Amino acid sequence: MQTLEPKLRAGLAELDLALSDAQVAALLSYLALIQKWTKVYNLTAVRDPDEMLTHHLLDSLAVIAPLRRQLASLSSDASVAPRLLDVGSGAGLPGVVIALCCPDVRVDCVDTVGKKAAFIQQAAVTLKLPNLRGVHARVEQLTDKYQVVSSRAFASLLDFTNWSRQALAEQGVWMAMKGKHPAEELAALPADVDVFHVEQLVVPGLGAERCLLWLRLAGSLRV
Repeated sequence: MQTLEPKLRAGLAELDLALSDAQVAALLSYLALIQKWTKVYNLTAVRDPDEMLTHHLLDSLAVIAPLRRQLASLSSDASVAPRLLDVGSGAGLPGVVIALCCPDVRVDCVDTVGKKAAFIQQAAVTLKLPNLRGVHARVEQLTDKYQVVSSRAFASLLDFTNWSRQALAEQGVWMAMKGKHPAEELAALPADVDVFHVEQLVVPGLGAERCLLWLRLAGSLRV
């Protein structure tokens, strides 16, 4: 994995994302952990290390700056760590990457597959991330509240927002990572879900469309 470090650092530079040497090392360790577990538990269909770097790490890292901007704009008690729920997290993308890059954010990764939730727990221990937790459950069953509820190619926007709305804190937001602009999915959203921002993402080394959608319940106040 160390052979990937120059490519990772080049990608971080393109994303204008400053991470410490320890964070860069942890990202590479995380990639190695995915590779190790995938041999047994089939966490991801992408097996080539270079593709994993681009399709998994850099793809997830592309949302860090936008996420930080949103968290800064959310009205909250500065003494309380913001909470993020990553729905259908699988191998922890982007949840583990967020926990690594944003140590001030408490990240829960929920998945209905027990082995995937167990992988997140193992990642939290291996990477020494006290702000990361794997949760084996259906998102509809969760009762905790989160300032941000995220997903990466998890489901349609309608299903994503319907299934997770009870987990959204007051004034909370949904963060949905998508490929092409999902016009049909947007048209299917109910009237009480407001899409307040859509931004195109450029993932270093990935010649494919990516966009990030920010949604909230209509009537949510923002300060």
